[in-house]
Amino acid sequence: MQCKKEINKKNCTCTYNCGKKGICCECIKSHLEDNNLPGCVFAKLNKKAEASYDRSFKHFAELIK
Repeated sequence: MQCKKEINKKNCTCTYNCGKKGICCECIKSHLEDNNLPGCVFAKLNKKAEASYDRSFKHFAELIK
């Protein structure tokens, strides 16, 4: 499967500028290795929460209570 990086970048809601933007599989892998979630997960819930850069599972759980 070919990566759709340019299409993904257009739809990416993450405000953090990193080298993985648009390469979702690498982004998710990296975040899970650090025991957290990517910014797009938070942006769907709350843009302010995404902008906090707290990507922890605990922060996510607090938002969906």
